[in-house]
Formats: sequence, C-alpha cells, structure tokens
Amino acid sequence: MSRIIRVFPRRTAATPTDDCSRTGLPMMWDEADAIHVSVAFTWDLPRAERLAAEWGRVAPVTIGGPATGAAGGEFTPGRYLKPGYVVTSRGCPNQCWFCDVWRREGPVRELPVRDGWNVLDDNLLACSDPHIRRVFAMLRRVRTGTQRVQFTGGLEAARLQSWHVDELSTVRPKQIFFAYDTPDDLEPLRAAGKMLLDAGWTRRSRTLRCYVLCGYPADTFDAAECRMKDVIAAGFTPMAMLYRDASGSTVPAWRRFQRQWARPALFSKLHCIPGVE
Repeated sequence: MSRIIRVFPRRTAATPTDDCSRTGLPMMWDEADAIHVSVAFTWDLPRAERLAAEWGRVAPVTIGGPATGAAGGEFTPGRYLKPGYVVTSRGCPNQCWFCDVWRREGPVRELPVRDGWNVLDDNLLACSDPHIRRVFAMLRRVRTGTQRVQFTGGLEAARLQSWHVDELSTVRPKQIFFAYDTPDDLEPLRAAGKMLLDAGWTRRSRTLRCYVLCGYPADTFDAAECRMKDVIAAGFTPMAMLYRDASGSTVPAWRRFQRQWARPALFSKLHCIPGVE
C-alpha cells in the first residue's frame, strides 16, 4: 500500500491528526510515495505553494482542495478532515454573490453516506428526501454520549420542513447552524426558529445557532449589530462570520466586531441581551 502524506497550510479543529498528516515543512526522516497538499482557503494558496516546493523533495506533490477551485470528489472519512466530520453531498442550487460553492461544485450532487457526526454539507436540505432520511438514519446509528451530532455546515432555513424538525429531534444535536447572509434570509429564519422552538428547543440551550455574515462591502457596524439582534429575537444564538475577499484581508475594527459577536457570554453582557448566556 502506498504511503500518502497529507499537508495542510494551517491547523484547524477539522484538520486530521494522524501520523500521515502535517502542517509544516518535511523532516529529514519523512518518507512517502506521494504528497497531497490540501488547501481550504484561497488566502492560504501562497503558503501551500511554498509547502509543495519543500515537500517535492520527498515525493511527487499534488495541490488540491476547495481553494484551488476544483470540484470535490467522493468523500473519504478521515482523509482530509478529522474523523467524525462527514460530507454527504456537494454543491448548492443557490447562487449567492459571496459564495464560491455553486461556482466550484455546481448544483447539489449526493454522495454515498459515510459515518460521521458533524455534518458539513454545503446545503443538505437541498438534497432529495430519501438522501436526507439516510443521513439521519446514519446519525442515529453512530450517535453516542461522547459523539454528539452537529450540523456545522449549516441548514437553509427556507428549506426547513416539519419532518426535518422531527428528524432533528431524533438525533438530539449539540449544535444546529443556520445562516443569515442576505436580507431575504430573515423571514425564513424567523419561521424556522418558531418551528424549532415549538418543537422543544430553547434559546438558553444555545443548540440553535446562526452564522451571520458581516464586514462585506458597504456593510456598517450598526446594520451588522441589528442583524445579530434579529437573529437572537428569532430564537438563535448568532455566530458572526467575517467576510473575506480572495486575498483574505480584513479590517481590524471588523475583526474586533466579529470576535465580540462570536462569544455569547460576551455579547449578552455587553448588550444586555437576556436568554443568551
């Protein structure tokens, strides 16, 4: 069996930690038949290219990953994401101006459902009903006390149906993320919040989360703060997501804003928001 070393420009919570995973330069004892440099973010491409040049002394190098613009293939658990993270579909039918998923992956295509408990699909609820049911059946099977289900890839509020809520209830997730990226996301988010709260979820549990895009061109701090509070009123705990262009550059003031609205204990205290602790 060939030995493939996977190299990542930076370590995140999802980066594998096995013996064939690296985030730095090769060591003198490293041996491999091939090197795969995996790049998630476009602003990491220059570092990925430098790493590829260094690792080329060990074995032939291939650079891949979302940042390259190439569509993803079949998902293999544990290869480019830590075990537990799972992708059961790729692509999205929406064409959001700020998102590269639809450009890179095209419309939704369903993959074989592999085992995992943290679902990262681009738009799971855009998949067919049978596929979604297969995903929940898998989650019920693998869920344990230490492996709590999470939907950190995000669910689209406008596609949420009552039977989805019933399925979510069967897996008792630790976190369910939605998104508020554009103005037309707000009303569907409010409707989704009502469905989930009526089904028994609570604001205080912080299970219901929502990514809120901020810092994009023409955005203002007042408008962004208003969106955060709208999300809270809808029943969700916001998670500010700072817009980045292809270079990855950000403004210090927006970074401070994002950090503040990514920590529920901090923003509930600063803004006197009840129910979020």
